[in-house]
Amino acid sequence: MTARTIRVHPDPILRQKARRVPEFDESIKRLVDDMLETMKAAPGVGLAAPQVGVPLRIIVVELPENQGAIALINPEVVKRGGERVCEEGCLSIPGFKGEVRRCEWIKVKGLDRTGRAVRIKGEELLAQILEHEIDHLNGVLYIDRLTDQDKLVPVTQEPEESQEAASS
Repeated sequence: MTARTIRVHPDPILRQKARRVPEFDESIKRLVDDMLETMKAAPGVGLAAPQVGVPLRIIVVELPENQGAIALINPEVVKRGGERVCEEGCLSIPGFKGEVRRCEWIKVKGLDRTGRAVRIKGEELLAQILEHEIDHLNGVLYIDRLTDQDKLVPVTQEPEESQEAASS
């Protein structure tokens, strides 16, 4: 596995609609492994293939308290419901966060890394991550969905000493 470089806005690949994966081979499995490595190294909770410069419909997701990572190939939203306002950031737009509207729950279908059909129902944070990553596959960034352009704000990072004190 190799961590890849994350593409940053305004890289044009982030605005392209990604292509469906036509067949599964070792290169797709390697890409999924690399994406997982890249996401964890960033660190992040989701990553789409266009973010590492590959215009294919592949996403990976891993929640901190979850049992493991999810890889979805050619994901499609089957159903969604509810609405909530949440704060969001993106590895391709580092240093900022903003307020967006996302669904409360979502059902997604796709293929796992072996080509087997899977369905996932996500609520709250998982729903938000799935929507965010599928948006990437369609060339949509979270900044396109801001509730108010004035609500895009710089992320403030605590000095390292404060972080150490807070964790002890």
